[in-house]
Amino acid sequence: MGEFTGHLPGSTAYRRILIALFCAGIATFAQLYSTQAVLPFIADGYGVTPATAALSVSVATGGLAIAVIAWSSVADRIGRVPAMGIGVIAATLLGLGAPFAPTLGIFLASRLLEGVALGAVPAIALAYLAEEIDGRHTASAAGSYIAGTTVGGLLGRLVAGPFGDWGQWRWGVFAVAVLCLISAALFIALIPRARGFTPGRDRPHTGLPLWTKLARNLRDRRQLALYAQGFLLMGGFVAIYNYLGFRLLAPPFLLPLWAVSLLFLAYLAGTVASPRAGRLASEHGRRVVLLGSVAIMAAGLALTLIDALWAVMVGLLVLTAGFFAAHSVASGWAPVIADPAARSQAASLYYLGYYAGSSLFGWALGFAYTSAAWPGLVIGVLAMTALAALLALTWLPRVVESGS
Repeated sequence: MGEFTGHLPGSTAYRRILIALFCAGIATFAQLYSTQAVLPFIADGYGVTPATAALSVSVATGGLAIAVIAWSSVADRIGRVPAMGIGVIAATLLGLGAPFAPTLGIFLASRLLEGVALGAVPAIALAYLAEEIDGRHTASAAGSYIAGTTVGGLLGRLVAGPFGDWGQWRWGVFAVAVLCLISAALFIALIPRARGFTPGRDRPHTGLPLWTKLARNLRDRRQLALYAQGFLLMGGFVAIYNYLGFRLLAPPFLLPLWAVSLLFLAYLAGTVASPRAGRLASEHGRRVVLLGSVAIMAAGLALTLIDALWAVMVGLLVLTAGFFAAHSVASGWAPVIADPAARSQAASLYYLGYYAGSSLFGWALGFAYTSAAWPGLVIGVLAMTALAALLALTWLPRVVESGS
């Protein structure tokens, strides 16, 4: 048999990979953001500010950010599939117990550890795709994986949110963890064994120290531009969703939380946009699709400044589609253009920036919301999207060769 060059669309293995990673996306991101829909109730229950309540999201994403590099090293040693399996199982077990922590401190510590375990999937999934899927189709496959993450984020919020109105936010977060347990089991049952990478194989790059692999990516301006996309765009996106509930529960909207939770259905725009962006990137080039997606996100943000529910809803749909389209392109691009010796680390560094942005700005922009209300928050996020676009324009190649 010839050298393995990746599974092709239409094959059983290709379909199993996409379905399995779709389930992994649900198992990861439903847990990660399950508290976001009930932040006002966490704030009331513990008697803390919105920014402090938002730490339940930020410590989880922060834990994920600090763990992705370590998970990439684990995956190089024991294999991509075993590492992802260990991560999702550990995270789900932690997620089942976290909501019943007796104090805020213990709850936040549990969320931090949950985030560390959840780091396995985003740290490894895109490197796994780059190695297992034919190079001509990796952008499209990455879009399908990102679609799974949007469904996970949506389900986490929709399942947990209504429990807040019933005064049972803890059981809502627990119900999300049960859903993730089912998704994790499906991932483990469906994911094919890796053929494009074998841990411990005698290849020139396997003996490279971790710092060398990291340095190869950090010296590449293209990679730095992609990491900046994750850091800035994700930071702004999470901040919008963190504080949107506080805005809509207050005048002039005065919505009940169950209705606010329904606005998270805007995540479906990301589910549609992610694979579509992947296909467009394959056809027209990643750079132009990335820049267009950032512009769409900015337009949606501007719409949310209007104090009318229809404008907020439309703006939320538009900015969500733009964000996930940009994330789909940027996240799938990083491992493809990386040195094969450091591909796993390229994906991990992207997600380090991605979740560091989520953790930092998801908390810090709460002070902008407290001091300058919704316009102050939106202006801050618009400035971040403008910087992301500038870095993409100056540091990413205009013409992309096949497979890069």
